[in-house]
Amino acid sequence: MDTRSSHLLKIRPVLQKATVNADTSDDEYFQNVTLRPVIKFQNVLLIEAFKNYIRKHKNKYYELSLEQRLSYIETAIQKDIKFRNSLKGMIIGQFTVEEYQAYITNSSALNKRMMNMVIGRIKDQLQLLEKDTLVYQ
Repeated sequence: MDTRSSHLLKIRPVLQKATVNADTSDDEYFQNVTLRPVIKFQNVLLIEAFKNYIRKHKNKYYELSLEQRLSYIETAIQKDIKFRNSLKGMIIGQFTVEEYQAYITNSSALNKRMMNMVIGRIKDQLQLLEKDTLVYQ
């Protein structure tokens, strides 16, 4: 394994709950072995990117009810192609070459899984989106 790949794999969190077995589909395997750890590793950056998205859209997010905020998150990530591609880049950039090669064989389905996971992760951390909340770890 090349140096870049070994370094990337060393810095990723190990997720005990991300299970794989003989019945696991290729997409589910990729989700549990690659996407989940990378998205967790990139969590702080993803939250900061969403906070920046809120600022760029004149802080309208802060005027919304809780239910509307959840919808706003989903809509922003699903409908704003430029923003979605930026988030995907933050995640794909953490793939090893081997993972990238596996990813491109079914990128459409994996992108859907990836964005659904990011949406869920941001929704689960609404408190970190409040103004002046520091998320650096």
